[in-house]
Amino acid sequence: MSYPQISHHGAVNGVTGSCHELHADTAHSYLIDCGLFQGADASKDGSAAQGSLDIEFPLDSVRALIATHVHIDHVGRIPYLLAAGFDGPILCSEPSAKLLPIVLEDAFKLGVSRDQKQVERYIALVEQRIIALPYNTWFTLRDADDLVCRIRLQRAGHILGSAYVEFDLAYPKTGEKKRVVFSGDLGAPHAPLLPAPKSPYGADILVIESTYGDRQHEDRRTRRQRLEAVIEKALKDQGTVLIPAFSIGRTQELLYELEAIIHSKTKRLPAVGASLLASSSGDATNTVDWPELPIILDSPLASRFTAAYRELQPFWNQEALKRVQSGRRPLGFEQLITVDSHSAHMRMVQHLARTARPAIVIAGNGMCSSGRIVNYLKAMLEDSRHNVLFVGYQAAGTPGRAIQTYSSGGGYVDLDGERLDIKAGVASIGGYSAHADQEGLVKFVTNMRQWPSHIRIVHGESKAKQALAARLSVIYRDKQQPLQLEIPQ
Repeated sequence: MSYPQISHHGAVNGVTGSCHELHADTAHSYLIDCGLFQGADASKDGSAAQGSLDIEFPLDSVRALIATHVHIDHVGRIPYLLAAGFDGPILCSEPSAKLLPIVLEDAFKLGVSRDQKQVERYIALVEQRIIALPYNTWFTLRDADDLVCRIRLQRAGHILGSAYVEFDLAYPKTGEKKRVVFSGDLGAPHAPLLPAPKSPYGADILVIESTYGDRQHEDRRTRRQRLEAVIEKALKDQGTVLIPAFSIGRTQELLYELEAIIHSKTKRLPAVGASLLASSSGDATNTVDWPELPIILDSPLASRFTAAYRELQPFWNQEALKRVQSGRRPLGFEQLITVDSHSAHMRMVQHLARTARPAIVIAGNGMCSSGRIVNYLKAMLEDSRHNVLFVGYQAAGTPGRAIQTYSSGGGYVDLDGERLDIKAGVASIGGYSAHADQEGLVKFVTNMRQWPSHIRIVHGESKAKQALAARLSVIYRDKQQPLQLEIPQ
């Protein structure tokens, strides 16, 4: 058998459960991500045993895990990986090294145990395993007569700390060399807070995601205008805008954009939180404008990540740093209200449902399959005064996809065993996706000086993968470039 070889243990027939294994030789392999399956991906049958929390592939040769970023569908199976006997290092970028323990603590509490002593022991173990790598710096995993293996992380622009991974493989006995690149999740250009990803010099083999391989995003100006327009509509409806958003990445981008809208509207930002958090009594106001509009972050986990984002300012892009230098607080502005305790959360739900006071609520999780957003939806989805705004990908089989799909024509969704008619307004803004669109994915390939001759397309639904494959095939054919293109099954 010739090496390297690649096998996939997730994100093959869907967009979750990312886990790929690079076999450098018979005795040395490296995992790139080990994430949870979500939505319909969690119930599919297949060789990867999708949906299973157990690690159902051998770990004998696995020497290290490289985490491209800390979203749960890329790192959520790490507790089970450790339980299965993996004892190697966990390599990630410097920002991810700060964020990963927060993610894994939450995952451990949800999936394993809430016993504080167990949690602390587990997080201590994880922190001992983490090796934080600077961007654009080679790190040697093996240096021997049979194999030299180095990796380098480069900014992927997806969330803070996200990276694509370059493997540099050399086989001294044969003189063969291979460059293998795993894209992880690539970000859209001009995203808030983050520098855009830059393509590597080249690759022999590329494993690339395809979440939005069949569509194009709106540009940033258009999406911000749409965000503002949806909120303005909600103000006229005298209702609340519910935004399901994952705690890390999307939430911080939304806060950044909302602060920009508020700043452009007025410099007067009065405190508005006390009346909402203190009591659920009182009448709804009939006239609300931007200076009075509360932005409610109802997620303890998102609050922790937002604080960590603020601490990691050196990794922000220049635009964001200029805002800070001018005295603005993009992730901690005056109108921002954080809701931590469960009792305060329930008071907020009841108050907004009863009064329909105009407000923006950002709550997890992003696909409405669990978390505090479910309580808001159960209380408000059947009220036409409210609006639900989706700003991220909704995987097949999730409540978020159902709400998106059946929001017109008397549709309904089942939440916690309860059937709810969808009467609230529903809108989606694709431009806020943290994933690159088809054009971004194609440019990641074509901006390389040495185009990969072997591409494997993963992390996408069938339609998206096929569309990206078709586009790449045409480009390679027109440029008369050799291409072995695979869509693993």
